[in-house]
Parts: sequence; structure tokens; C-alpha cells
Amino acid sequence: MAGKKSGRRRFGLVRKLPSGRFQAMYTGPDGKRHPAPETFATERDADRWLVHVESAIARREWTDPERAKIRLQDYAESWISERPKLRPRTVQLYGWLLKKYIAPHLGNVQLGNLDTPMIRKWRADLLRAGVSETMAAKAYRLLRAVLMTATNEDRIILRNPCQVAGAGAESPDERPVLTVSQVFDLASRMSEPRYRTFVLLAAFCTLRWGEITGLRRMDVAPDGSWVQVAGAFVELPGRELVWGPPKSRAGRRKVTVPVRIRADLLAHLEEFTQSGADAWVFTGKRGNPLRRGDFNPRTGWKKAVAAVGVPHLHFHDLRHTGNTLAARTKASTKDLMARMGHDSPRAALIYQHATSEADREMAAGLDGLIARERVPGGEEANKVAAWRALSEEQREAVRQLAVAMPERSGRS
Repeated sequence: MAGKKSGRRRFGLVRKLPSGRFQAMYTGPDGKRHPAPETFATERDADRWLVHVESAIARREWTDPERAKIRLQDYAESWISERPKLRPRTVQLYGWLLKKYIAPHLGNVQLGNLDTPMIRKWRADLLRAGVSETMAAKAYRLLRAVLMTATNEDRIILRNPCQVAGAGAESPDERPVLTVSQVFDLASRMSEPRYRTFVLLAAFCTLRWGEITGLRRMDVAPDGSWVQVAGAFVELPGRELVWGPPKSRAGRRKVTVPVRIRADLLAHLEEFTQSGADAWVFTGKRGNPLRRGDFNPRTGWKKAVAAVGVPHLHFHDLRHTGNTLAARTKASTKDLMARMGHDSPRAALIYQHATSEADREMAAGLDGLIARERVPGGEEANKVAAWRALSEEQREAVRQLAVAMPERSGRS
């Protein structure tokens, strides 16, 4: 008989339905009655399900099954719109990733039904469809962040299903690093003088595009000894440029300008910047703030970078160059973080690691020089043996040392 109780239980209720199957239900910590998501073939199976639920409540791992029915797309859209302190460009990026890569595949799935095999297959399908590893990693990280909130803050699901090892890691191509001479050469090849200092400051002060275009006259020291990053421009499609706070709290910083380019900065202010304290330092001919899309054609960027010998150089590589050069000065991680405007030491450690690698290669080259002189058994034979024992990178280090120390090489 429908509704008939099958004995009294310490937790929950089981009843036999007219179909002969059994339904289980219980009163949750929220005071509401919750039925099992499915019926059971036997009363014993229903009892086991109730024991599992009771155990989850005792461990404080219970989640409201009704809330877990929300679609991933609906939850993710709310997550993006309600996330505090997201910059406009980040909101735009997250919305684009959700619409292009996540929603078409997983958008209609209820949060409670997501699991790791489903996430793994989704990522594999993206890669098979030709999506780059970089884009797949960005989409995965967004999904992981959304579901982390659903797990830890909203407690809609018990466990984040984004547990695919390495799925959030990117392996971008190594970006070029200019020499100091190349930076000055590139700056001199800009189509208009107003963009020369723009290149120098971007490289030697390691400023982001939005930070350098957002500089005002009041953000530059009277003697050109520092620039202050107080805000940055953000570009959104179909909208005007938006000036707002820097990318992070650490982005609000004062950066010392190298002595040898201070005169260039002051000359630029004198010739190309209006007199008001809030006047933009770098502008187009009409005094309007610079846009990314206008920079390349206005400055002859492609022609200039090709002439310098780095035809695929991006503007952001100037910041990369500056960070690399700064790391070579043996600066501490903390000092590098401050100059780069990073909250996390991760990026600074990457540049320091690159410098350490160069230092080790140089030491290996020195080992080669020592081996030529100190290994017993015949000088010429030892030189040949020592040279053959070196890697190509070590041999190049030796060549560089020979060029740098001609007098020493002549005496040896």
C-alpha cells in the first residue's frame, strides 16, 4: 500500500510504492524533507542509502541536493557577475571562455552531476577539436575556480570534480628577450619621435600596456627619476577606454627610472605632453590616449622589429625583456616582485631561475677553461678532450668569454 511505513527507523523514512519499489526520504539539517533522487528495488537498498546520508550529515559533508540541480552555465554566469574586484577586461575574458568553450559542452549539466571523468572528456574533446592547449588551460582554470566556490563557499557540491592533472598548466612558446642595444635600436626606429620614450619606458621600467598608457604628468617625478603607477587603461570591445585601478594591489607602485633614460622622459614631457597635472603622458597626435589597435600601424612596429632582427616581437615582450634584465642584476625576489607589480613571487622566481641557468652555463664554460690548463697528460690533447666534453651551450659560453677577455685569451 502506498505510503505504508516499513518499520520505525532512527533516521529517515522508507515506504513501498504501488510499483513495488521503495522510496527513501529524510529531514535534512535545513529542516526540509528530501527524497532520494531515485527509487530502490529493495528496502535494504533504501536503508543503505539513508545510512550513507546520515553519515554525511554527521561528518558535516551534507549538501542540499536541490541546490545541486542548478545548471553549470547559470551558476557560472552568476559567479562571474558577482565575483568581487574583477577588472572589466577579466569579466569580458571569463564571459568569452564560458560562452565559447564551457557552456556548449557542459552548460546544461547540473552541478551535482559533474564528475572528474566528465571534465577529463570535455578537455580532451576541446583539444581534439583543435583548441590550443593554452585556451583549453584557461577554460579549465575558469571552470575549476567556479566549482571551487561551489564546493568551499556555497557548499553545493562535496568535491571539486576538476581533478585532471596538468589540465590548467600552459606551455607557451619562449618569448624573445632583447639586448639593451636592441631596445634602443627599436626605439629609434619608431615612425614618430613621440613613441621613442614609450618603448624605452616600457622596457626599462617593465610597465604593462595599460600602465604606461595610463600615466599622467602627475605620475612622473619632476626630475624624471621615477614614475608612479596609480591606474591603468582597460580596453573593452565596443566601448571607450576605461581608466581604473592597477591589475592588483601590488600593481600600484613607484618605479625608479634608469638614469640614462631620464633625459628622454623629460624631453618627451616637454615636447609631447600637455601642461595639466592630469594630462596623459603618452598620446596620439590629437592628445587622445593610445589604443592597442592603433599602435602598430602608427608606429611602424612590424617594420621596426623586423629591422632589429626580431620580426615576431610583441609589445608585451618589452616588459618581458625588462624583467629579465632586472633579474640579471641579482635583485632579490621581493625587490623583483615590487618592480614588476606582482603579489605572488611565482613570476619573479621564473626570471631568477632563468638567470641562475645562465650563471650555471657560464660556470660550466669556466670549467672548460680550467680543464684546458689543469688536466695532466699533454696540453693539446687535454684541450681537445676538454672541448669535446663540453655541451654546445658550454662551448658557446667559452666563446663568449674569449670575446669578452681578449687580453686574457692572448696570454693563455
